[in-house]
Amino acid sequence: MGNQISIVQAIQLMLAPGIMISACGLLILGMNNKYSLVVNRIRLLNEEKRRLILKAGEREFTYEENIRLHSLSRQLSALGFRVRLVRNSVVANTIAVGFFVLTSLFIGLEYLLANQNLNYVVTFLFLAGMLNVLAGVVYSAYESIKGYEIILFEVKTDE
Repeated sequence: MGNQISIVQAIQLMLAPGIMISACGLLILGMNNKYSLVVNRIRLLNEEKRRLILKAGEREFTYEENIRLHSLSRQLSALGFRVRLVRNSVVANTIAVGFFVLTSLFIGLEYLLANQNLNYVVTFLFLAGMLNVLAGVVYSAYESIKGYEIILFEVKTDE
């Protein structure tokens, strides 16, 4: 980077982390939407489970009710795991945003303190942000796989 950069160059250098902040924002928005859908699904299944149990009252469950109750319990457990994966993805991307903000700040600080070489700090912060983005993407992909498995289970149970 060098100590003799202009303000225009410093601003240009600060834009790369800014683009990553924007990208992470989109990832977080998508995962928050998924989070809302999974939480809503959990609430619906819990409500169905409560109604099934209340409807049965003191009598024995029918075979079909037992199968449905088992299906609901398995789906709720799997959805709880999915919610944790979505949360982990959002947290990882949010931490990445923090690292990218710090990267931009340190690039600006390096410009202001022209006699200080902060290249290692800037590089570390940017790479830490990218590693968190990678973690968020891995959590997101794993959550999608789990979501597919839940749907397959539900379809198989209802056959």
